[in-house]
Amino acid sequence: MRNWEKVLPVLEALCERGLAAGHGWTLDTEFLLPHQQHAGALAGQGLVELAEREDRAELSVLEGRPVRWAARLTPHGHDTLTYGRRCPRAEATPAEAGAGRPVELIPSQMAALRVFVQLADRLRIPPADGLAEQVRTASCDHGIKRWRLHLTEEQIASVAYGFWLHRMTGSAAEANRFCREYDATYIPSPAEQDNLPTGTCAASAALG
Repeated sequence: MRNWEKVLPVLEALCERGLAAGHGWTLDTEFLLPHQQHAGALAGQGLVELAEREDRAELSVLEGRPVRWAARLTPHGHDTLTYGRRCPRAEATPAEAGAGRPVELIPSQMAALRVFVQLADRLRIPPADGLAEQVRTASCDHGIKRWRLHLTEEQIASVAYGFWLHRMTGSAAEANRFCREYDATYIPSPAEQDNLPTGTCAASAALG
């Protein structure tokens, strides 16, 4: 489905103008070409019906002029519009509204990350500032089973460190996937062992 904020105005306009016309169709003179193109795209999703030659001929008689294009909502389109007007929109969470890079994590990665942030007070290298809040407010797309966050480069580096800890204690799958998708991995630096080891990350200079 296309972005709902773009779909809604087209469906509403087709509904309102079709009702006003009495015959249910929105005609070419009532829709600018870009709107007609949007309606055509929605026809491919079963939400809009485009008038065929016979329908346009009948409309031409009713209008007393040639009607070259007309569209109306299908039953699916009506139901989508009705449902969409009532369905609560997901409010922007701090993770979505703040600056940062969009990151999607599979459930096992999210579980490992939650352990990492929960241990913040007990770790020598705690999670980056704000990461715990990003984890707390992350949204889940249950359709694709992905957790969505918006992370700064410092937070991405911190996540890589958390997955490194997870790798060292059992599973490397989460770290490997994160490295493939976001080019971020944690590598301890022996030269820094005298102090707190910060290591390096492909996505960021250091955890610090």
